[in-house]
Amino acid sequence: MDYFEYRQPFKLECGETLPGIVIAYNTYGQMNIEKNNVVWVCHALTANSDAVDWWKGVVGQRSVIDPEKYFIVCANILGSCYGSTGPLTINGQTKRPYYSSFPIVTIRDMVKAHILLRKFLDIDSIHLLMGGSMGGYQAMEWAIMEKETIKNLFLIATSATESAWGIAIHTAQRLAIEADSTWRDESAEAGKKGLKAARAIGILSYRNYGVLVEKQTEPDTRKIDDYKASSYVRHQGDKLAGRFNAYSYWVLTKAMDSHHIARGRNAGAIEILQQVFQRTLIIGISSDILCPMKELRFLADNIPHSILLEMDSAYGHDGFLVETEKISRALEAWLKEMEIKDAG
Repeated sequence: MDYFEYRQPFKLECGETLPGIVIAYNTYGQMNIEKNNVVWVCHALTANSDAVDWWKGVVGQRSVIDPEKYFIVCANILGSCYGSTGPLTINGQTKRPYYSSFPIVTIRDMVKAHILLRKFLDIDSIHLLMGGSMGGYQAMEWAIMEKETIKNLFLIATSATESAWGIAIHTAQRLAIEADSTWRDESAEAGKKGLKAARAIGILSYRNYGVLVEKQTEPDTRKIDDYKASSYVRHQGDKLAGRFNAYSYWVLTKAMDSHHIARGRNAGAIEILQQVFQRTLIIGISSDILCPMKELRFLADNIPHSILLEMDSAYGHDGFLVETEKISRALEAWLKEMEIKDAG
């Protein structure tokens, strides 16, 4: 992992200004002489800049996005706890971590930071910009903000605006964090129990009725407590609390709520999507209840040069991380088609 330090004031959409920012990032492979083989991967809520780790099978050696062919970049988003400036960063004025005083950031702020890193890396053109879920939010914003820089776009399990359903889920998750008696303590451990509960709420939207019933139904009919499904949800909460931070989770769910590609652009979402001229592959997941197919059809209906594929999966929203073989086949076929068109 590498770090890019931007030592000038960085103004946020909320009106506040950070005195500077640090962006953690990973690169894989080499940029070619023509500088036309860059693939930039945007990550989702609790992921990090190591795309080869969290998107195994899609990114990495002998994968569709292979560092032998592409120069791959993934940057950790603002507000995270994985190296980029966020709530655990030392505030230069107080000489203590920001914790609860860290300002609200938006998807647009994250993309603005990505663009600074792009320029630092001397990248003039991005052959493919790709992301799922919150990563797709960033990819869409970026395609609008730098129309000439982004050539092709891959979006999966994402939407043009955060839905009322998504905002309601995030609000419930933040309420769980805020109910923790340690919330807003000046400690990296603050809100940890609340974070476990927030993750439990999230799991219900990342998966769905079908897959939880199939995988977590209790085989022992004599039980009256300690059910398999309960253990699974608790385990998922423990896992996240062991690797993530409640302050970052709170800030980043707020950032997702802010996602609206038409905000402040004097046009509606349809009109803005019609200005996305990149060739775009869109994949929706049949069982996704967080970003259902309706959201993906809206994208495909309004992005001019797009195709939509519906991926059959029982894994709901998490299918974009689980179904790597299906995703890879579809992405590889589409990229080959784009190469043929470019060659012709």
